[in-house]
Amino acid sequence: MGLPSFKIVIPARFASSRLPGKPLLDLGCKPMVVRVAERARMTGADEIWVATDHADVCAAAEAHQVAAMMTRSDHATGTDRLAEVVEQRGWSNDTIVVNVQGDEPLIDPKVIAQTAHQLAVSGADIATVAHPIGDAADFFNPNVVKVVCRADGDAAYFSRAPIPYARDHFALEAGRGSLPFGLPAYRHVGLYAYRVSFLRAYAGLTPAPTEQFEALEQLRALWHGYRISVTLIDEAPAPGVDTPADAERMRKLFDRVANSE
Repeated sequence: MGLPSFKIVIPARFASSRLPGKPLLDLGCKPMVVRVAERARMTGADEIWVATDHADVCAAAEAHQVAAMMTRSDHATGTDRLAEVVEQRGWSNDTIVVNVQGDEPLIDPKVIAQTAHQLAVSGADIATVAHPIGDAADFFNPNVVKVVCRADGDAAYFSRAPIPYARDHFALEAGRGSLPFGLPAYRHVGLYAYRVSFLRAYAGLTPAPTEQFEALEQLRALWHGYRISVTLIDEAPAPGVDTPADAERMRKLFDRVANSE
């Protein structure tokens, strides 16, 4: 398939309640944000930018020949930071921008490119990713976000609740320990591709009531009538870095990589 033209922005906020300075975490003698950018370079994107609120992150990226720019420190979300990048760069409304989280140094470049392609061919405002859920514990876990899709592949709803709910199967006490065959249960993966026209409109969108209760930012777009197209992958992507334990696991992995280089 021919890839569309697209940009990648890697938001890299310095502050973190559990891992302060997380973008600069040393992974095999390179900062984590640089490791993420290296994965992004494999996608064929036209431009890759690290967007940060801290001069040290900006300097670390540029020291490894990764384009970086300073953005405001008061952004509530990574989407807000993307919107500032769009204005700084002056990208046109039909430009496709993929938001790649700065704490996912093992992200699959093919999935990034697939998400950009999904947005291009679907004509939607946003594209995102999901994979099948096969484990009942994940299905009932509120930290696992579920998505139900329409016939055209667009998201109908996202929820922390177990949706779609197999009423008859789960009515039996033993049924809650398994999922019925064929249940279209999908876990949402927080990788997004946006059209710049949406990013420009985003700041003016009021929060949706569902968003405030579910604590899911993407429900704001659905509430206001924007289309979110979902591309499906076969299995869960490699985990990112959220906790000190994650950081230690990732350090050990990249130490092995660095020793083999």
